[in-house]
Amino acid sequence: MSEPASISSGIASRYATAVFSLAKEDKKLKPLEADVDALDCALIGSADLRTLVSSPVYSRAEMGQAISAVAKKMKLQPNMVNTLALMASKRRLFVLPSLLAVLRTRIAEEKGEVTAEVASAKALTKTQAASLAKTLKAQLGLDVKIKATVDESLIGGLVVKVGSKMIDTSIRSKLNALQNKMKEVG
Repeated sequence: MSEPASISSGIASRYATAVFSLAKEDKKLKPLEADVDALDCALIGSADLRTLVSSPVYSRAEMGQAISAVAKKMKLQPNMVNTLALMASKRRLFVLPSLLAVLRTRIAEEKGEVTAEVASAKALTKTQAASLAKTLKAQLGLDVKIKATVDESLIGGLVVKVGSKMIDTSIRSKLNALQNKMKEVG
């Protein structure tokens, strides 16, 4: 990990720890999860919001006013609103995506869940996703939330990532392995 990325993740982790602890203490993990989802969707959907959190051009006051307006419009929990205001005043809004990722991980751990990133050649049906989640739950002993993406270059099969584990059953990887074996022989 590069030094700036390491610093960013450290900053995000400290803010996430504070927000998570307050929400857990107040028994407001569900509203916190809703706030994380809402902010994540807003970041994905709004180029202006992404620019606001990442651009050094805005002053502390402008960042604070803008993020307060966004938080008010989204009806976020007071702890999240205060955290965003503090981050703006310290010019630390650039770590917001990392903060959301850390919070999502902490909430999932608290709920006994794990997220499996699944890449497939074609979009998974609900039945396939449910079956995969059930199989992974049996192996891991945790509830599994599927985050599915489509990668047509896989040709067929799946690539499943859960934490640091990866299972690659794609035809692309099998063809690559076969190609490597053929190179060794010939």
